[in-house]
Amino acid sequence: MSKPRVLFLCTGNTARSQMAEAFLRKYAGDRFEVDSAGLEPGVLNPYTVRVMEEKGIDMSGHYAKGLDRFLGTVHFDYAITVCDRAQQQCPIFPSASTRWFWPFEDPAPYSAGDEATALAKFREVRDQIERRIVAWLKELSPDR
Repeated sequence: MSKPRVLFLCTGNTARSQMAEAFLRKYAGDRFEVDSAGLEPGVLNPYTVRVMEEKGIDMSGHYAKGLDRFLGTVHFDYAITVCDRAQQQCPIFPSASTRWFWPFEDPAPYSAGDEATALAKFREVRDQIERRIVAWLKELSPDR
């Protein structure tokens, strides 16, 4: 039996969707095939790498990917949009059985400010995403 496929979708695939992908891999092990993508992929935010390393997650193999690499070629059991803009621009996702919207604030604009403020915002969003992933896994398997 094949594993359920999960796609986390964001605008740039530089922070929130990357964090969600990494946390699902960490907490679910090999129970899922997990990917993330962006409508307009950018470059992985250095603060994303830094705050995930604080949680013991190595992001060195992660890079921003475009949604186009998956459309029409991969079926996802779950497509989870983690930002407002991607939700608005991609309201229908034909390649997914189940579509959810988990809105998280974009920490990227804080990258332009001072380091302490940026780190605080990236940590806040990271922790929200981690809690949501853990809660979702409990919803899927309440006995675990």
